[in-house]
Amino acid sequence: MAEINIFKNAPGAEDVAAGNALFHEGDPGDVMFAVVAGAVELTHGDRIVDEIGPGGILGEMALIDPGPRSATATARQPSRVERVDQRSFTCLVHEHPTFALQVMRIMAERLRRANG
Repeated sequence: MAEINIFKNAPGAEDVAAGNALFHEGDPGDVMFAVVAGAVELTHGDRIVDEIGPGGILGEMALIDPGPRSATATARQPSRVERVDQRSFTCLVHEHPTFALQVMRIMAERLRRANG
């Protein structure tokens, strides 16, 4: 999966303990997360959908579609994540035009795997 490295030194990254959920399936979503360190697992029902490591993002659909979260995100190990809200996302797209393409590639990869 494509990596996004602009969050490597994110000063606002938060620590998440292993086993803690970032969000649950069905929750309203208004932020995406970038994994700075560690690993976050995405599950849909009882099925593991993906595991996101450093340089990966999750929850990005919340910035495009106001619908409920389609999966649960849980830290598999102690992790650091950066929250990206709509305002931050828009700023990042303006500052790093390729960022939007990277996010779209990741969304397309996940969709292809989900449909495969």
